[in-house]
Amino acid sequence: MKPENISVIKVLALAAGAAVLAACGGNSAERDRNATLADYKSGRGAQATTVNRYLWAASLETLDFLPVFSADPIAGLVITDWYVNPEIPNERFKTNVYILDSALRADALRVSVFRQQKGEDGQWTDATVNPATAREIENAILTRARQLRLNVIDD
Repeated sequence: MKPENISVIKVLALAAGAAVLAACGGNSAERDRNATLADYKSGRGAQATTVNRYLWAASLETLDFLPVFSADPIAGLVITDWYVNPEIPNERFKTNVYILDSALRADALRVSVFRQQKGEDGQWTDATVNPATAREIENAILTRARQLRLNVIDD
C-alpha cells in the first residue's frame, strides 16, 4: 500500500471516530420547546436549562412587575423592557439578569440596571444608577431562590 493511501485511511478513521464520539454527546431526553415561561417558572417545563432552575424561577418572580422583553431559560438571560412608575413619569428603568451557572451561588447571578430620565425636550437620556440597586435585586433573587429550594426539600 502506498504511503498516501495509508494517510487517507488514517484521516478517514479519525473522522469516523470523531463522528461516533460526537453522536454519543447528544442528550436523548425529550425537550418541550413549546413550554411557556410560567411552566419553567413553576418547574413543570422540560429541564432543558443549563442554569439553576431556582435562580431562574426566582428571577422571574422577583421581576414580575416589569414587562419582560426577552427571556431565554437555556442561556439564563432575562431582559426586561423599560418600566415607568406611574408616580414618577419622568424616570424609567430596565434590568438584565444573567444566570451564569447551574449552582445556587451568589456568583452565578449578575444583574444590570439601566435608568433614563425624560428631559424638558421629551427625550430620554441615560442617568446614573446607584450600584447598590443591582446588588439589592441580586440579593432579593438569591433569597427567593433559596426559599424555593427549601420548599422543594421540605415537600
